[in-house]
Amino acid sequence: MLTLEGNIVNTNKIFRGRIEIDESGLITKIGEPKGSADFIFKDELIFPGFVDLHAHAREDASHTQDYKEDFITAGEAAINGGVVAFAEMPNNPIPPIDEESYEGKQELAKKSSVPVFLYAGIGNQTKPLSRKVPYKVFMGPSVGDLFFHSKKDLEETIKLYKGQNISFHCEDPEILEKNKNELTHEKRRPEEAEISAIDFALGMIEKYNLQGKICHCSTKEGIEKIKSAKMRGVNVVVEVSPHHLYFDQEAITENNRNLMQMNPPLRTPNDKKYLLQALKDGTIDFLATDHAPHTKEEKLKGISGTPQLDTYGPFVSWLIKEHGFAGEEIARVCAYNPGKFLEEFTGEKYGEIKEGYAGSLTVLDMNNPITIKKEMLKTKCGWSPFEGVTFPGSVVLTVIKGKTYGKR
Repeated sequence: MLTLEGNIVNTNKIFRGRIEIDESGLITKIGEPKGSADFIFKDELIFPGFVDLHAHAREDASHTQDYKEDFITAGEAAINGGVVAFAEMPNNPIPPIDEESYEGKQELAKKSSVPVFLYAGIGNQTKPLSRKVPYKVFMGPSVGDLFFHSKKDLEETIKLYKGQNISFHCEDPEILEKNKNELTHEKRRPEEAEISAIDFALGMIEKYNLQGKICHCSTKEGIEKIKSAKMRGVNVVVEVSPHHLYFDQEAITENNRNLMQMNPPLRTPNDKKYLLQALKDGTIDFLATDHAPHTKEEKLKGISGTPQLDTYGPFVSWLIKEHGFAGEEIARVCAYNPGKFLEEFTGEKYGEIKEGYAGSLTVLDMNNPITIKKEMLKTKCGWSPFEGVTFPGSVVLTVIKGKTYGKR
């Protein structure tokens, strides 16, 4: 049995207590502190383990991209960042789009030290799997070949997925095509591409009774459309990624332009400010990294995406210290909401420090700043957009179903 005592954070309160986790990896008891435990924390915050619903581990049956990341190193990076489980995206050279390819990738994912849950891909002429899984659709060209060239083609396929849980990468393929010759990445993938695609996705969610999720929303107007849809009863939730909360277009220079390239791109300071508030007030449901571990050499050639599993926990400390997020608000968007998302497919309970839930925890020391350096990263690609940034707090312990990883 593993025991911990300290400041326990759930979505409804923060209290001092004792956690007991049995040999099966489940929380068996929450009680009063006894003054004796395997780990006793004084000022640190013990969160339900952070769950990242949007990561790209890059490994598939072809193994052609294992040099960027594989399930072993992705798991190590997750633990480093205080992430106790992650959901992995399907845009691989051999994508998981049918029973055989999905099962094959599941076997590969078992190598990870943290639980990995897989999205199945939606592409031309795909159809739903026999089991209940989450799906991901790329509305326009991104990294990989699993995407659509037109909204008409997309709808013809989406029709087959009525009632399913679908996450949308929202960039309108027709607007991207129209702007493909613009001089900068930001102008080639303008705000209107995301906003138009969100409109279309919301229409598909309503029309085909989908459980919809909008991935890594980057614009104020896009969030406002999603908020309005929620208010009229549309079954939709939404993610935001750390890079769209920390950086904006003003952070881009000629020296870092390629490293700061992602899909969708960085937006205006006004967008960033609005996204932070929308995450804080509950309009945005999930903090999800969009971890994309491309090498620096690939980044210099113009590929989009940044690695962020290693820095999830330190980034959360920035939200708390610099933007006034309450611990309860962090527990909601980093643990409880993504935990409920996963429970629908797995039956496993994440996201609360409560009897019967996974004994997976993230412990943050808000008085121990950390400066992000290359040598502390576990991701195989070996770099971070946050290198040189000092975050106000750090992860001191990650617990995966009763197994501990950390500095104590």
